[in-house]
Amino acid sequence: ASSLLRPLATMRNAQKLLAPVLELGCRGYVAPARWAARAAEEVATLDNSHRAPAGVIEVPSRLLMGPGPANAHPRILAAQTLPLLGHMHPPFLKIMDELSEGLRYTFQTKSKYTLMVSGTGHAGMEAAIANLVEPGDKVVVGNAGIWGERVAILSRRYQADVVEIKVPAGQTFSYETLKQTLLEHKPAVLFLCQGESSTGTHQSLAGLGDLCRQTGTLLLVDTVCSLGGVPLFADKWGVDCIYSGSQKCLSGPPGASPFFMSERAMEKLQLRKTPPATYNLDMNLIGDYWGWFGKRSYHHTAPVSTFYAMREALALVAEEGLEAMWARHQELHHRLWDGLRGMGLKPFVEKDEDRLITVNTIKVPEGVDWAALVKNAMDTYSLEIAGGLGPTAGKIWRVGIMGFNAKPQNVDLVLDAFKDGLKRQRKL
Repeated sequence: ASSLLRPLATMRNAQKLLAPVLELGCRGYVAPARWAARAAEEVATLDNSHRAPAGVIEVPSRLLMGPGPANAHPRILAAQTLPLLGHMHPPFLKIMDELSEGLRYTFQTKSKYTLMVSGTGHAGMEAAIANLVEPGDKVVVGNAGIWGERVAILSRRYQADVVEIKVPAGQTFSYETLKQTLLEHKPAVLFLCQGESSTGTHQSLAGLGDLCRQTGTLLLVDTVCSLGGVPLFADKWGVDCIYSGSQKCLSGPPGASPFFMSERAMEKLQLRKTPPATYNLDMNLIGDYWGWFGKRSYHHTAPVSTFYAMREALALVAEEGLEAMWARHQELHHRLWDGLRGMGLKPFVEKDEDRLITVNTIKVPEGVDWAALVKNAMDTYSLEIAGGLGPTAGKIWRVGIMGFNAKPQNVDLVLDAFKDGLKRQRKL
């Protein structure tokens, strides 16, 4: 009798196992009461009050002519839809190698120490400070706006002895000022921001590499809003460390920070008395992942789709050529200012030699509501024009001419928006 009952028992067991699957079509999946919870864990009733989001994402179309991000090239956006690869798969490592090589061209360096930091420009900033600065190191920070302020804050958090030098908003540091400061303090690091997007200034780096070598100083440069838009020669100019951003003149999505170190910077890192006070941004470990030291070791999971996008971004830079990119940005900067001056508007940065061409800063005239003009540009033209930031808040407008957006028709739309905004306020 037991042999006759065995198939029936097996069938009943099968029915119990299949019951949730059979119910899926009519009532939805009914999971076991405990799912994968551990024995002593209480499986409570779900709180569905925040069950969201719902439906498919909707994103409005905007022309981003502020200080960044700029609109991404369609080819760069398309790259992010490609299938994911594992972060240690050979095809992905090949893409990382292509990124390193593309950065050598963009930075104009032969250094093998180039990579994309997994994070925005702030991650690149912190990586530079964390790796180059040891507790007690003297760091001279050229503070010409908000980015100098933040480097000073970061450096203090990494226990540096910070010497801040400042200029009024809209001005840059002279060679003589920097020379005097370096000779007096002989710091481990000198920080300067090539393109200060909060004020619209372009800091000259002429002669500073040689000067830093005389004082045993590493030259650290922020190029977040200038890389690809204005000339930069890392090796020729004697720069030791550079970080940048993906979402400005390179026309990529935010989330990757182009990064460069010279041999001198690497020597400083290798000879540290203490390890960098960060694991996430330790260039000994990240560099090993990127193959800097002849092998590859897992450090973190790279943002795979973002790196696809940046591979395409650097390919577009190589295809156009840096000189053509620099010329395009300069030409459209002049086109913008020809139109703005025709409306009686004036640059915030008074000296031509101090003026940044990628983030243009415009004085708000007396009696003009700067925010109303910005709002009208967005509401009427789906166009982003930004106000000031940090020391320039409420005093200026900022217009970005960067990367894929650096086109005559986009500059002309900006001019139309300014003209319309001023007319609405009866200032034109």
